[in-house]
Amino acid sequence: MKGKAERLFIVLAAFFISNALIAEFIGVKVFSLEGVLGANPVSFFLLGEGPLSLSLSAGVLLWPWVFITTDIINEYFGLRAVRFLSWIAAGVIGYAFLMVSLAIWLPPADFWIWRSSSKGLLYMPDAFNTIFGQSLWIVVGSLTAFLIGQLVDVISFHWLRRLTRGRWLAVRATGSTLISQLVDSFVVLYIAFYWGAGWSFTQVSVIGLLNYAYKAGVALLLTPVLYGAHWLIDRYLGIEHATSMIEQAAAGSVVRSRNQKNMSS
Repeated sequence: MKGKAERLFIVLAAFFISNALIAEFIGVKVFSLEGVLGANPVSFFLLGEGPLSLSLSAGVLLWPWVFITTDIINEYFGLRAVRFLSWIAAGVIGYAFLMVSLAIWLPPADFWIWRSSSKGLLYMPDAFNTIFGQSLWIVVGSLTAFLIGQLVDVISFHWLRRLTRGRWLAVRATGSTLISQLVDSFVVLYIAFYWGAGWSFTQVSVIGLLNYAYKAGVALLLTPVLYGAHWLIDRYLGIEHATSMIEQAAAGSVVRSRNQKNMSS
């Protein structure tokens, strides 16, 4: 039975880290939500900014899955496991950006510089650098937002668990996701674009509100997926063993919370 728990943790950890890493790299693309829905572009004003349309970073496709996986790991393995994986993911993302920076610095081969495309000739060094060469402020903002968001998620998850006395999975899981993504959506933008790029506070706030509205909507829609994953894991581990892991994870978070309060007092 212990082997099943270890395999489950490895699968969840791999899915968690992969989604976090991929989200960082595809986030450079901005897509039209209206285009995805087959609707005409909307035009509206918010906080005095506009006209605005529903344009979002492609990274929002994956971040809800990251936070759902966080909640599942939190449920069965506890706060300590989530913190451990969060630091690993941050390290992997930082390492990936370092390697990308090295790849950008490498001089291109002569035969690789120009490539034919449906739009004509493409200058590959500029294309590669533009897609992968995110600014330092974006990297710093993204990693900071990720770590803060994860910390808020695990704390709010166990706070909501205690508040509801272990009932209503959707309240602690989806609720903690809504709280953490509110923080994550704004921290990265304020660091990367308000401080880093000199955008106005209002402009950054508007983009943050749009991104959060989308993430919150997706998180709510994915609530049935959370229950489905919970059901599958319980069947895989066995109800008794799964319940025992959940109780141990909850008890561990309470003990750590009390220890922190005692140390602070």
